[in-house]
Amino acid sequence: MVKVKVPATSANLGVGYDCLGLAFDTFATISFEEMEEGLEIIGCQEAYCNDSNLIYQAFLKGLNAIDERVSGLRIIVDSNIPYARGLGSSAICIIAGLMGASAMFQKSLNKYEIFKLATEMEGHPDNIAPALFGGLCVSFMEDNTPNMIRFGVKKDLLFVTIIPNYEVNTKKARDVLPISMTYQEAVYQMGRCTALAKAIEIGNGLIIRKSCKDQMQEPYRKQLIPQYEEIMKLCLDYDMITTYISGSGSTMVSITQDEETAQAVIKELKKRYPEWNIRLLHATYDGATYEVK
Repeated sequence: MVKVKVPATSANLGVGYDCLGLAFDTFATISFEEMEEGLEIIGCQEAYCNDSNLIYQAFLKGLNAIDERVSGLRIIVDSNIPYARGLGSSAICIIAGLMGASAMFQKSLNKYEIFKLATEMEGHPDNIAPALFGGLCVSFMEDNTPNMIRFGVKKDLLFVTIIPNYEVNTKKARDVLPISMTYQEAVYQMGRCTALAKAIEIGNGLIIRKSCKDQMQEPYRKQLIPQYEEIMKLCLDYDMITTYISGSGSTMVSITQDEETAQAVIKELKKRYPEWNIRLLHATYDGATYEVK
């Protein structure tokens, strides 16, 4: 049996559209076991327990990369990371499948090979990079190959993760975006994105607050989250450093460096939205790992 452990991730971080991603200290564990024949998937919603399952599709892509086959496969999913909420669930599935296939046959595709294969499936590397390597990752494509560099994350940064009880469709979230932007808008984004990455690394709350003010995607995507303005106001009232949409939503993340403030915000959020999932998370340097049993 092979067990693969992959962290949840938060992409964009406001101004870092499709290039910034952060790994959180909550993980999904996916196990793979060869069977005589057939496919069995345990721990997923019934709709995903078939051969179109993204984990299984990634596993097949991994087998193809190492020129191996299996007669049958059992996949066991142990995860509390919700699907289609902006916490990197598809990246988790893809990485787990690719890494599981490699580990099962001890072929050891290295992480950069998995990075390339996973990005081919995902379409962009912003969630793939932190899920694989951990930390805060900046990624970009060149000649159809993903590249990344990892930043540190100051340990005292706390991430209040606000997960609504509804999804935001990724395609719809992309469809609402404009197809062009001005040079002035591009300069606005580039300066803030660069500053935000360094500010998170050194824990400069003032620069995090100033730089994490997106004009590229959040002004359009917020309409897909009915409670967006109320959440932003609540977090501002508690003097949180900043609040942003995680990935394409519906999850929002609010940052602070004060434990008492974080707990107060969590208490108020749970009171207002009792059916939502509110978590206090930290960044992690632990990317995807596996063990063979």
